[in-house]
Amino acid sequence: MNEKYLFIETFGCQMNVNDSERIVTMLADLGYRPTTVPADADMILLNTCSVRGGAEEKVYKRLSHYRSLKKAHSGLILGVGGCVAQQEGDHLLQKFPFLDLVFGTHNLHLLPDMVRGAEKGERRCETAFIDNDQRLDLFPPVKGASRLSRFVTVMQGCDNFCSYCIVPYVRGREISRRAADILGEVRQLADEGVQEVVLLGQNVNSYGLKSANEPTFAQLIRQVAGVEGIRRVRFTTSHPKDMSDELIACFADVPKLCGQVHLPAQSGSDVMLSRMNRGYSRAAYLDRIRALKAARPGIAITGDMIVGFPGESEADFEQTLTLMEEVRYADLFLFVYSARPGTKAAELPEELSREQKVERLERLLALQRRITLEINRSYLGTLQELLVEGEGKRPGQVSGKAESGRIVNFPGDPAQIGSFVTVRIVAAYQNSLLGELAQNP
Repeated sequence: MNEKYLFIETFGCQMNVNDSERIVTMLADLGYRPTTVPADADMILLNTCSVRGGAEEKVYKRLSHYRSLKKAHSGLILGVGGCVAQQEGDHLLQKFPFLDLVFGTHNLHLLPDMVRGAEKGERRCETAFIDNDQRLDLFPPVKGASRLSRFVTVMQGCDNFCSYCIVPYVRGREISRRAADILGEVRQLADEGVQEVVLLGQNVNSYGLKSANEPTFAQLIRQVAGVEGIRRVRFTTSHPKDMSDELIACFADVPKLCGQVHLPAQSGSDVMLSRMNRGYSRAAYLDRIRALKAARPGIAITGDMIVGFPGESEADFEQTLTLMEEVRYADLFLFVYSARPGTKAAELPEELSREQKVERLERLLALQRRITLEINRSYLGTLQELLVEGEGKRPGQVSGKAESGRIVNFPGDPAQIGSFVTVRIVAAYQNSLLGELAQNP
């Protein structure tokens, strides 16, 4: 079999990253090896995201860019997958005559057959949703794991239908994988040297709620933590309304579960939360935050906020600012609201100008930068256990991730990559920490 090269450009969430890893596994059987250089590729795939506005335009620009490569390489296969593919479907093939493949979020399993057809000159689009019984068996394991930390998908889809969100329309309804399959994948990863797993789903803490004789998410975490060789467990992304007492208790008594949680609030205003159809109040959200901090003192909390949702007043915006001060997020992903076609919020009139939204975003960014730096500085002088994952920012440094998720660079040797070390934090910056190996930890 002749060796061919595959370049994947991945946009958006961790789910897309995980899907791209699975694509590499599936296409390896057809002779494709990954490359980081598009010009060297025999196939280029764009794995896309449509959660934020402008996603389609970004994909269109990338396709136009890659068209020149296709002109220079007549056999080059060009494809689009992910959420934009799910949303646009055949329209992409019509708009871009040089495009060969369009595959939706439920159709990764068809990709090898689609590629065989494309190699013969066939153009094809597959974006049909499939039923849950079929979906349960369509999670091919990632082979050839080289990283120390890996994603493990435990569920897909979302049933919440937040008024601004397109995910249920492009990812489908929630389905949880069988626990036995998840644990089998985790054991395989551990056998390959993976030491940290990140349990992944659009609404990961609703795992198992609709499945008979399957564990709850909290029970699943305890089972994963019991796999020999796995030293750290993380999960993302959580919905506040499903952050149960049982799950919070895991932070108190499962040592392998890292002290970090991503819990998007999206707004600090009850009026906005109701319009967003989030299913909780500000008070209920803060109750979950207090419970998490009690279960694991020092837990690092990250989240998402939307600025300029339709009808957001200055008072609503101020409540988001005060929520940020009260929670004190270690990191916060901030987004200007953009209407997504087909969502309920897209029907609402927008009262704020783009300039007003950007001005509010800048105020949130300034506040979060201050809080993040203050939190990073609170680590000064502390001892942190790191999983060393690669080389650092500067020559002579290596880099690792603390239990809190903080990135720490320190003077070290590449031979330490893959090991756990203890460092003392000696400097704190906006986006990282600097450490030195502790002599007597």
